[in-house]
Amino acid sequence: MLPNKLRRVHGDRHQKGQPSEAASRRLLQRSSAQKALRNRVHRTALTGGHQSAPGDNPPPQINLAGIVTDLLEQDQAIKVIIDAACGRSDEVLGVVSVNLDHIHHFAKIQHLQPRQSSSLYTPVAEHLRWLNLIDGAPLARRASQVTGRRWPRLAGSDLIEPIFDAAEAKGLSVGFVGGSAKAHTELAPIMSKRWRNLRVVGFWAPDRTELTDPATARTLTSEIAQADVDILVVCLGKPRQENWIADHGYASGAKVCLAFGAVVDFLAEGIPRAPRWIADNGLEWAWRLLREPRRLARRYLIQGPPAYLALQRDSHVIEGQSI
Repeated sequence: MLPNKLRRVHGDRHQKGQPSEAASRRLLQRSSAQKALRNRVHRTALTGGHQSAPGDNPPPQINLAGIVTDLLEQDQAIKVIIDAACGRSDEVLGVVSVNLDHIHHFAKIQHLQPRQSSSLYTPVAEHLRWLNLIDGAPLARRASQVTGRRWPRLAGSDLIEPIFDAAEAKGLSVGFVGGSAKAHTELAPIMSKRWRNLRVVGFWAPDRTELTDPATARTLTSEIAQADVDILVVCLGKPRQENWIADHGYASGAKVCLAFGAVVDFLAEGIPRAPRWIADNGLEWAWRLLREPRRLARRYLIQGPPAYLALQRDSHVIEGQSI
């Protein structure tokens, strides 16, 4: 039996019981492909941006402190995500919010101490492609300086509602992994009220030990796959959520995995959003720091400044890009 924290919370609109025929077929296909890929997995830096699929028109990209970042307007980003969720590609689209915290964990900043390889490098196969979106005022401002045109900040907390609106219109299913069981309990009725026709097929709240134990991690991934999730919101915090997507996103059966951090708490109204004027002036970090100083002081006051310096020093337009 699964630990309580891993049991799926079913909404009224999800039928309990055996997985659907489509879910079973997808799980079987991906399980077979996983076995074939095990001997071919390599380790690569999680710095690459969107890798175009056949027939795809990839967005322009910029290098921000070593992170290849996709340059998109909000409506363009949502279209890429929904198209992937509706498509029949055998690839998973991993959507990442690139901010100073992401640079800290995944960019090679020379004067910082070397990090564990699990933070910088994640197993990647051809069945996973990344969409790296600008999040955070410093990155949006730097991208605008380098390219000579304005680029919006595409935070997960701002994207999630229009993504759900579009997913509801397309008849897609969504699920959540990460966040607390309490937040999930509070979120379920909010989802039902706000998106009446959106299929919410599951909530999973594993703790850190359950994520790092191989057997339990496989059990969690298998249960998500049986739920037939189109869009999986992964709220495990950096760098854990990106590494989880790289390790388990394909096996989860999801077509899109959104690495959106605390978005489950924002949706459940457990953490209030900063007022718009604060966010528009690049001060959301100060708002969050004042509200959660013990949890966020290290991120913003110790890890943030070197990442900011790297952003200013090592950002440039990628050669051959037309922006």
